[in-house]
Amino acid sequence: MDWIAIADDDVTSLKAAGHILNQRQMRVSALKSGAALLDFLKTNRPDLILLDIKMPGLSGFETFRAIKERTLPGGDIPVIFLTADESQDSEEFGLQLGAMDFIKKPFAPEILALRVRHTIQLVRLQRNLEAEVERKTRENERLSLHVVQTLAEAIDAKDAYTKGHSGRVAAYSREIARRYGYPDKRQREIYMIGLLHDVGKIGVPDSVISKPGPLTAEEREMIERHPVLGARILERIQEMPNLSIGARWHHEKYDGTGYPDGLKGAEIPEEARIIAVADSYDAMTSRRSYRDVLPQSEVREQIANGKGTQFDPVFAGILLAMMDEDTGYEMREKEKA
Repeated sequence: MDWIAIADDDVTSLKAAGHILNQRQMRVSALKSGAALLDFLKTNRPDLILLDIKMPGLSGFETFRAIKERTLPGGDIPVIFLTADESQDSEEFGLQLGAMDFIKKPFAPEILALRVRHTIQLVRLQRNLEAEVERKTRENERLSLHVVQTLAEAIDAKDAYTKGHSGRVAAYSREIARRYGYPDKRQREIYMIGLLHDVGKIGVPDSVISKPGPLTAEEREMIERHPVLGARILERIQEMPNLSIGARWHHEKYDGTGYPDGLKGAEIPEEARIIAVADSYDAMTSRRSYRDVLPQSEVREQIANGKGTQFDPVFAGILLAMMDEDTGYEMREKEKA
């Protein structure tokens, strides 16, 4: 049974609307003011609200704004304004606020019932469509994530000492993004970007990537080409236009001394600034052919020293807070079996 909340200071209108809708098997909750409606919505969720414009105290427009601003449970419930005013300006203003429709008083019973029922049906159809689109999007994301994870594992496998590196960088980046306030969708996106930040290493010889000693100038040049190569690979994926951001710019430095483009500060996309600090952290907390995992205190010191020079100070600060919470030093590469 559809549930309608009506807010109107005119008792006659309340009774008339209630009678019309009750006759058509709709449940009605009658309220005599905007304030009463706001209180009602704290614990109730009707399918639609009929809201009179001219009421003492809070007007209908003011009540509608309050519902939206206070993010009450009824913030996304469709609203139809009731009015005896023939002013086109009022109708235009109400629609701009987000109302679904206007109904003139006194009511024509069939028009009131049809508009109420059609509005409820329309909103339900929209929500069902949105839910289906979201479901399909999640399915595609899961498939894409599986492909990306497999590719990231293949990249890491080029060097025995970087197994799991891309996954850890992606996880650290997602947590930094979460703490920074990114919405869930952007957190998932930055996780994907983090997974593929090193994809350009596909084009670097294994002998260079896994070389235990110092690199020659030529070998260093090969390594420093991987961001550009990675970006070229990922730019072709039109469905995810931001995927190449981390690949190209995760070696840029906040002070402009990084590569490949020498970007500085806010010129570096936020996603790349996040991945840069996560990438450096994982490099220090993972084993290499020439050293073991660095002590947590040393890692913390290097991250702190890099704030504002190598790293974005905000994202470095978030990572430092994560480290301070990690009293058991669990946030690092695990012991190999």
